[in-house]
Amino acid sequence: MNDVTLRSALIGWTVLAGLSAFLLFGFDKWRAGRGGRRVAESTLWWVSALGGWPGGLLGIIVFRHKSAKWSFLLMFAAAFLVWGTLVAAALKVAGAR
Repeated sequence: MNDVTLRSALIGWTVLAGLSAFLLFGFDKWRAGRGGRRVAESTLWWVSALGGWPGGLLGIIVFRHKSAKWSFLLMFAAAFLVWGTLVAAALKVAGAR
């Protein structure tokens, strides 16, 4: 896989994962207001860590969801670091070929 293809794949993945995260944050906020079954924080974290952090961040801001829960915000920041590490490793491996 060449560098351009890898970058395109990473951008596409981030867009899809971000959209998924945004929708999950919105759905969880909607369910929270209605007393229904909620989305697990671990699910929100994993979707964010696997590339959905832009959508997750937008969901936190737009829906004002999980914005007051510091423990979740720290885990969300860790998710961003995980994603950054994965992307850096993928780009390094691709560049080494």
